[in-house]
Amino acid sequence: MRTILITGPGGAGRTTVAAATAVAAAREGTRTLLLSADRTDTPGAILSTPTGADPVEAAPGLTVWRPDATEDFRADLTALQDRAATALDLLGAARLDPEELTPLPGAEELALLRALRDAASADEYALVVVDLPPTPQALTVLALPEELRRYLRRLLPAERQAARALRPVLGRLAGVPLPADWLYETAARWDLELAAVQAVVEDRHTTVRLVAEPGPAGLDAVRAAGTALALRGLTTDVVVANRVLPASTDDPWLAALAAEQRKALEEWRETYDVREVPHLGRDPRGPEDLTALPVPGPGPAPARVEWPVTEEERDGDEDRVLVWRIPLPGATRDDLDLIRRDDEIVISAGRLRRIVPLPSVLRRCTVAGAALRDGELRIRFTPDPGLWPPRR
Repeated sequence: MRTILITGPGGAGRTTVAAATAVAAAREGTRTLLLSADRTDTPGAILSTPTGADPVEAAPGLTVWRPDATEDFRADLTALQDRAATALDLLGAARLDPEELTPLPGAEELALLRALRDAASADEYALVVVDLPPTPQALTVLALPEELRRYLRRLLPAERQAARALRPVLGRLAGVPLPADWLYETAARWDLELAAVQAVVEDRHTTVRLVAEPGPAGLDAVRAAGTALALRGLTTDVVVANRVLPASTDDPWLAALAAEQRKALEEWRETYDVREVPHLGRDPRGPEDLTALPVPGPGPAPARVEWPVTEEERDGDEDRVLVWRIPLPGATRDDLDLIRRDDEIVISAGRLRRIVPLPSVLRRCTVAGAALRDGELRIRFTPDPGLWPPRR
């Protein structure tokens, strides 16, 4: 299954481009699902087809789905209350009725990810186009599976789960009650669900498309988004330059805007595959307008960006260096920060941060330095003599 994640700055036309991409693919005979995180029915307004919490066939070969976070949240919390009934009764806590439950922050993101997982496991669609929120929120959504799994592993590590059979004995020895079996079972179930979502996001057939209007604000937005997505290990296959003005016009005001757009397009082309979508002079509405937009087709997914480890040989064994190369287009030295913590490294780029496990070969090394060159972060490691066998 091919998955295209579409995001960009707010107001850039993400939903319109997502809908046009889905419509074009369906007309070519590809079974397509348009999955939206929009709270309002913006996709339905663009497609002239009302959508809801259940999948709706908007056109032959095209299904639109806006997951309902409220119902999913109620079902999950009600099930959790049922599992924790004994503990709640001991505490004298009153249970919440499903009718009074409202989604907490993050529920909509989890509902979207669960829908993406379900779409992938159903094997019903050849293409899934995901209309993500604006880039900052989209990055939070895409980071959720990895981050939540890391939290679960820290709170309920595998060695503690393996000792469940000894829980009553350990509880008496420690003098405090230990987590019940249902907690471990719930954590294991969540980990499996999150792993399934993470597998879809990190699949080699999954790519990200950035939608932005060319101009100073669009330049800053794409630069920041490109760095953030690369830090998450995601591949940006296309930058869709939306609402591009005609290059030639008699209106001096429009000519100045067009020249500004051309400057931004030239800069984007230095790093990305850029596709231009012209301004129609109105907001696109309905299948005819969407068909008139020359959005790029799904195409084959490009090769995923790798984070390779290379070796640099110098004079003498003491100068042997391993280099971990991490592509970070758009990053600046002032925004980058690195911290080694046990077998992990914390990479910060501005306000973004990711905790990445070190490749096994680097866990026996010490950090010798780092540099940012040509949009690539190069972290240098030297082997720890106490952990590496002597070279011959």
